[in-house]
Amino acid sequence: MYILGISCYYHDAAACLLKDGEIIAAAQEERFTRIRHDQDFPKKAIEYCLQEGGITIDDVDYVGFYDKPLLKFERILLTYLATWPKSLPSFLKAVPLWLRQKLWIPHTIKKELEYEGKVLMCEHHMSHAASAFLVSPFDEAAIITVDGVGEWATSTMGQGKGKSIELFKEIRFPHSLGLLYSAFTYYLGFKVNSAEYKVMGLAPYGEPKYYDKVCETIKFEEDGSFKMDMRYFSYDHGLKMTNSKFSALFGRPVRKSESKLEQFHMDVAASVQKVTEEIVIRMANHAHKVTGSKNLCMAGGVALNCVANGRILRECPFENIFIQPAAGDAGGAVGVATYIFHTVLGNERTWQMEHAYLGPKFSTEEVREFLDSVGAVYTEVDEDGIIEKTVQAIEDQKVVGWFQGRMEFGPRALGSRTIIADARNPENQDVVNMKIKFRESFRPFAPSVLEERVSDYFEMDCPSPYMLLVAQVREDKREIPAVTHVDGSARIQTVDAVTNPLYHKMIKRFDEKTGCAVIINTSFNVRGEPIVCTPYDGFMCFMRTNMDVLMMDRFYLEKADQKPLEDDVDIREIYALD
Repeated sequence: MYILGISCYYHDAAACLLKDGEIIAAAQEERFTRIRHDQDFPKKAIEYCLQEGGITIDDVDYVGFYDKPLLKFERILLTYLATWPKSLPSFLKAVPLWLRQKLWIPHTIKKELEYEGKVLMCEHHMSHAASAFLVSPFDEAAIITVDGVGEWATSTMGQGKGKSIELFKEIRFPHSLGLLYSAFTYYLGFKVNSAEYKVMGLAPYGEPKYYDKVCETIKFEEDGSFKMDMRYFSYDHGLKMTNSKFSALFGRPVRKSESKLEQFHMDVAASVQKVTEEIVIRMANHAHKVTGSKNLCMAGGVALNCVANGRILRECPFENIFIQPAAGDAGGAVGVATYIFHTVLGNERTWQMEHAYLGPKFSTEEVREFLDSVGAVYTEVDEDGIIEKTVQAIEDQKVVGWFQGRMEFGPRALGSRTIIADARNPENQDVVNMKIKFRESFRPFAPSVLEERVSDYFEMDCPSPYMLLVAQVREDKREIPAVTHVDGSARIQTVDAVTNPLYHKMIKRFDEKTGCAVIINTSFNVRGEPIVCTPYDGFMCFMRTNMDVLMMDRFYLEKADQKPLEDDVDIREIYALD
């Protein structure tokens, strides 16, 4: 049985293909269109999934959509009515799009895919819950989902048992922890629904001096429930997240994008991060109290807040935590597909998600043909050569683009489409940020560490394969400054020998040569662009940055050997590619 899951039209459109309950392919549309956070109908992602499955759309038994558009439209209309006439500008912008596109999801799916089968829809937060629980290793678990907003719900709490899920508590729009965080993202001059992670990265540079002021905008209880004071916000009726009353509360206007970040901004970031953590901790404690479960599953955009996740792991009574690696809207495609297969159709759970390497892979021959077509200068090596040349390059303080195997699903690069460097060199944080990624210098890098060595370096003794947990670097292991944040913490990716054997072998060899089982891992892209997908994407990123080395499949490329690209000219034009 094949089930195709789809999420789109808000942010991070994606597709997922299930075969007899197992995910065989999943990818975000942005990776193919090269439009960051592409929200449009994921036609290219669907094409990839079907191709990976070796099927056509006629072989698909069910298509699932991760949202219920009529319920969401009801919420939008009722909210506009409640805030009229202030909501008029937003109404005029949103409603025509709904009437033209977003209300007709089943029709759109059938038309775009030439599909004649059944189209089922699942509520947004149920899709999130299913994306975490139904692919987890747990037979039963407490479930928490937290994001901006689905139809009405912004946060839910529930429990999964076997193939069923019960969501027994929810918080409804306009009260939203995700939108609170986005409001502060907007206030700090970053892009909403895209740069919330910058606020999290900025927070350790500040002190939560404005904690009390943040608490004036949101009141929260011991059980993690909360209510926002909407006098400070305008997202329920306007085209902006905050208003003049919000700016007056904090004593400054909204920061202009790209303007200087001051200590004030860092302190505000620290304050909203502290409030967010406290609410999530209270939610988790209450979920444990109500369910009595030793297991916790999490999804929704706020579940990407790995600092809060790390505190749950350390401070809450749960023994085990599973967080969907594509916790945001992209993961909704996984959720609706698994919900249909297990909960709607009643099929038993026999498969669990053990890795996120679910995207396209390119054969050695395909990579060779591409490199030859663009006149690239390379050395072809075997597996030992891949490892030895990469380790030597890192040891020589070179920055390496690592392009191997299947692309990752979700927002994190996990050792397939990754930029790597020596974590021992304190200069590498600035070098990679400024010369390779072209991004703000405060942004931290994650360490990739051998799973079996994680507790040697970090105050954590469990796997973190999806880079979704933060822990402190051990006091006696501060020789990895390039991945140690200003507060002594790190956002950890553990690497095991089963799910990514080549990446594991490379780091292990680096450990053997240098005595360090940790390297820098950051996503293979530049600021403002999606993670690379194809050999073309990887080569372009390599050539347009100050990256030193590209290890693509079994081909080793040195930047110094390549013909320079002409400024602002597409490589397809340079080499007359189709």
